[in-house]
Amino acid sequence: MLLFLDELPEYTRNVLEVMRQPLEDRVITISRARFTVDYPAGFMLIASMNPCSCGYYNHPERACLCSSGTVQKYMNRISGPLLDWIDIQIEIVPVPFEKISERSVQENSDQVRERVIKAREIQERRFRNYEYIHCNAQMNSPVLRKYAVPNKKGLILLRQAMERLNLSARAYDRILKVSRMIADLAGSEEIEPQHLGEAIHYRNLDREGWGM
Repeated sequence: MLLFLDELPEYTRNVLEVMRQPLEDRVITISRARFTVDYPAGFMLIASMNPCSCGYYNHPERACLCSSGTVQKYMNRISGPLLDWIDIQIEIVPVPFEKISERSVQENSDQVRERVIKAREIQERRFRNYEYIHCNAQMNSPVLRKYAVPNKKGLILLRQAMERLNLSARAYDRILKVSRMIADLAGSEEIEPQHLGEAIHYRNLDREGWGM
Protein backbone atom coordinates (compact mmCIF):
# COMPACT_ATOMS: atom_id res chain seq x y z
CA MET A 1 0.00 0.00 0.00
CA LEU A 2 1.22 3.49 -0.88
CA LEU A 3 0.35 6.61 1.12
CA PHE A 4 1.16 9.92 -0.61
CA LEU A 5 0.94 13.15 1.38
CA ASP A 6 1.26 16.34 -0.67
CA GLU A 7 2.30 19.62 1.03
CA LEU A 8 3.42 17.75 4.15
CA PRO A 9 3.88 20.81 6.46
CA GLU A 10 0.29 21.89 5.82
CA TYR A 11 -1.06 18.95 7.84
CA THR A 12 -1.63 19.67 11.53
CA ARG A 13 1.17 18.58 13.85
CA ASN A 14 -0.93 16.04 15.75
CA VAL A 15 -2.00 14.31 12.50
CA LEU A 16 1.63 13.92 11.44
CA GLU A 17 2.76 12.69 14.86
CA VAL A 18 0.06 10.00 14.89
CA MET A 19 1.78 8.41 11.87
CA ARG A 20 4.92 7.63 13.84
CA GLN A 21 3.44 4.52 15.45
CA PRO A 22 2.25 2.83 12.22
CA LEU A 23 5.53 3.77 10.51
CA GLU A 24 7.45 2.03 13.28
CA ASP A 25 5.19 -0.92 14.13
CA ARG A 26 3.26 -1.30 10.83
CA VAL A 27 0.18 -1.50 13.02
CA ILE A 28 -2.47 1.08 13.96
CA THR A 29 -3.78 0.73 17.51
CA ILE A 30 -7.19 2.17 18.30
CA SER A 31 -8.02 2.33 22.00
CA ARG A 32 -11.46 2.83 23.48
CA ALA A 33 -12.80 2.61 27.01
CA ARG A 34 -13.61 -1.11 26.86
CA PHE A 35 -11.34 -2.49 24.14
CA THR A 36 -8.23 -2.00 22.02
CA VAL A 37 -8.02 -3.04 18.38
CA ASP A 38 -4.92 -3.44 16.22
CA TYR A 39 -5.19 -3.01 12.45
CA PRO A 40 -2.37 -3.90 10.00
CA ALA A 41 -0.82 -0.80 8.46
CA GLY A 42 2.08 -1.85 6.28
CA PHE A 43 2.41 1.06 3.87
CA MET A 44 5.06 3.01 2.00
CA LEU A 45 4.97 6.72 2.82
CA ILE A 46 5.83 9.25 0.11
CA ALA A 47 5.52 12.94 0.94
CA SER A 48 6.27 16.19 -0.84
CA MET A 49 6.72 19.74 0.37
CA ASN A 50 7.97 23.15 -0.64
CA PRO A 51 11.30 24.24 0.87
CA CYS A 52 9.63 27.29 2.45
CA SER A 53 6.42 29.32 2.38
CA CYS A 54 7.24 31.12 -0.88
CA GLY A 55 8.75 28.00 -2.45
CA TYR A 56 12.14 29.45 -3.49
CA TYR A 57 14.49 28.61 -0.62
CA ASN A 58 17.72 27.19 -2.13
CA HIS A 59 16.45 27.93 -5.65
CA PRO A 60 19.41 28.28 -8.05
CA GLU A 61 17.94 31.27 -9.92
CA ARG A 62 15.18 32.93 -7.91
CA ALA A 63 15.59 34.67 -4.57
CA CYS A 64 13.68 33.40 -1.55
CA LEU A 65 11.30 36.00 -0.10
CA CYS A 66 11.23 34.43 3.37
CA SER A 67 13.36 35.46 6.34
CA SER A 68 15.55 32.80 7.96
CA GLY A 69 13.13 32.68 10.88
CA THR A 70 10.19 32.10 8.55
CA VAL A 71 11.99 29.25 6.80
CA GLN A 72 12.87 27.67 10.14
CA LYS A 73 9.29 28.03 11.38
CA TYR A 74 8.03 26.37 8.20
CA MET A 75 10.45 23.45 8.59
CA ASN A 76 9.59 23.07 12.28
CA ARG A 77 6.06 22.05 11.34
CA ILE A 78 7.61 18.62 10.78
CA SER A 79 9.22 17.15 13.88
CA GLY A 80 12.72 15.71 13.88
CA PRO A 81 11.51 12.26 15.03
CA LEU A 82 9.09 12.06 12.09
CA LEU A 83 11.84 13.04 9.64
CA ASP A 84 14.01 10.33 11.17
CA TRP A 85 11.44 7.73 10.11
CA ILE A 86 11.68 8.83 6.47
CA ASP A 87 14.48 6.80 4.89
CA ILE A 88 15.13 8.98 1.85
CA GLN A 89 14.91 12.79 1.81
CA ILE A 90 15.61 14.32 -1.58
CA GLU A 91 15.79 18.00 -2.47
CA ILE A 92 14.64 18.46 -6.07
CA VAL A 93 15.77 21.65 -7.79
CA PRO A 94 14.62 22.90 -11.21
CA VAL A 95 16.38 21.18 -14.09
CA PRO A 96 18.13 23.65 -16.44
CA PHE A 97 17.40 23.55 -20.16
CA GLU A 98 20.89 22.22 -20.93
CA LYS A 99 20.18 19.11 -18.87
CA ILE A 100 16.71 18.62 -20.33
CA SER A 101 18.05 18.83 -23.88
CA GLU A 102 20.93 16.40 -23.29
CA ARG A 103 20.87 13.25 -25.39
CA SER A 104 22.88 11.08 -23.06
CA VAL A 105 21.72 7.48 -22.77
CA GLN A 106 19.71 6.79 -19.62
CA GLU A 107 18.22 3.65 -18.16
CA ASN A 108 14.71 3.07 -19.41
CA SER A 109 11.83 1.93 -17.19
CA ASP A 110 12.16 -1.72 -18.23
CA GLN A 111 15.83 -1.78 -17.21
CA VAL A 112 15.08 -0.17 -13.85
CA ARG A 113 12.23 -2.61 -13.25
CA GLU A 114 14.52 -5.55 -13.99
CA ARG A 115 17.09 -4.31 -11.44
CA VAL A 116 14.39 -3.82 -8.81
CA ILE A 117 12.98 -7.32 -9.36
CA LYS A 118 16.45 -8.85 -9.00
CA ALA A 119 17.06 -6.85 -5.82
CA ARG A 120 13.77 -8.05 -4.32
CA GLU A 121 14.66 -11.64 -5.21
CA ILE A 122 17.96 -11.21 -3.35
CA GLN A 123 16.06 -10.00 -0.30
CA GLU A 124 13.55 -12.86 -0.47
CA ARG A 125 16.43 -15.35 -0.34
CA ARG A 126 18.19 -13.39 2.41
CA PHE A 127 15.17 -13.36 4.71
CA ARG A 128 13.60 -16.72 3.82
CA ASN A 129 14.12 -17.97 7.40
CA TYR A 130 12.48 -14.91 8.99
CA GLU A 131 8.72 -15.06 9.46
CA TYR A 132 7.98 -11.33 9.51
CA ILE A 133 10.83 -9.93 7.42
CA HIS A 134 10.60 -9.97 3.64
CA CYS A 135 12.59 -6.92 2.54
CA ASN A 136 15.34 -4.58 3.76
CA ALA A 137 12.88 -1.99 5.06
CA GLN A 138 11.53 -4.49 7.61
CA MET A 139 14.90 -5.30 9.19
CA ASN A 140 15.07 -4.79 12.96
CA SER A 141 18.30 -3.90 14.75
CA PRO A 142 19.65 -7.48 15.25
CA VAL A 143 18.99 -8.39 11.60
CA LEU A 144 20.42 -5.06 10.46
CA ARG A 145 23.65 -5.75 12.34
CA LYS A 146 23.91 -9.10 10.54
CA TYR A 147 23.16 -8.10 6.94
CA ALA A 148 24.11 -4.41 6.74
CA VAL A 149 27.63 -4.26 8.10
CA PRO A 150 29.92 -1.75 6.34
CA ASN A 151 33.60 -2.45 5.86
CA LYS A 152 36.29 -0.44 7.63
CA LYS A 153 36.33 2.40 5.09
CA GLY A 154 32.55 2.52 5.15
CA LEU A 155 32.49 2.80 8.93
CA ILE A 156 34.88 5.74 8.80
CA LEU A 157 32.67 7.48 6.24
CA LEU A 158 29.55 6.78 8.30
CA ARG A 159 31.16 8.06 11.49
CA GLN A 160 32.18 11.29 9.79
CA ALA A 161 28.63 11.79 8.50
CA MET A 162 27.11 11.08 11.92
CA GLU A 163 29.38 13.62 13.59
CA ARG A 164 29.12 16.28 10.87
CA LEU A 165 25.34 16.07 10.49
CA ASN A 166 24.64 15.27 14.17
CA LEU A 167 22.47 12.33 13.15
CA SER A 168 20.37 10.26 15.54
CA ALA A 169 20.67 6.52 16.15
CA ARG A 170 17.48 6.05 14.14
CA ALA A 171 18.97 7.93 11.19
CA TYR A 172 22.04 5.67 11.47
CA ASP A 173 19.83 2.60 11.02
CA ARG A 174 18.00 4.24 8.12
CA ILE A 175 21.28 4.92 6.31
CA LEU A 176 22.32 1.29 6.73
CA LYS A 177 19.00 0.04 5.36
CA VAL A 178 19.17 2.31 2.33
CA SER A 179 22.82 1.43 1.67
CA ARG A 180 21.89 -2.28 1.83
CA MET A 181 19.21 -1.61 -0.78
CA ILE A 182 21.64 0.32 -3.00
CA ALA A 183 24.13 -2.55 -2.77
CA ASP A 184 21.39 -5.04 -3.72
CA LEU A 185 20.42 -2.94 -6.74
CA ALA A 186 24.07 -2.96 -7.78
CA GLY A 187 24.26 -6.73 -7.30
CA SER A 188 26.89 -6.36 -4.56
CA GLU A 189 27.05 -8.74 -1.62
CA GLU A 190 29.06 -6.25 0.42
CA ILE A 191 28.10 -2.70 1.35
CA GLU A 192 30.85 -0.57 -0.19
CA PRO A 193 31.73 3.03 0.75
CA GLN A 194 30.07 4.34 -2.43
CA HIS A 195 26.80 2.70 -1.37
CA LEU A 196 27.01 4.37 2.04
CA GLY A 197 27.95 7.68 0.45
CA GLU A 198 24.87 7.56 -1.76
CA ALA A 199 22.62 6.68 1.19
CA ILE A 200 24.04 9.58 3.22
CA HIS A 201 23.47 11.90 0.26
CA TYR A 202 19.80 10.93 0.35
CA ARG A 203 19.30 12.58 3.76
CA ASN A 204 19.06 16.17 2.49
CA LEU A 205 17.11 17.55 5.42
CA ASP A 206 19.79 16.46 7.90
CA ARG A 207 22.33 18.75 6.28
CA GLU A 208 23.66 21.72 8.19
CA GLY A 209 22.19 24.95 6.85
CA TRP A 210 18.84 23.58 5.82
CA GLY A 211 16.30 26.09 7.04
CA MET A 212 18.90 28.11 8.94
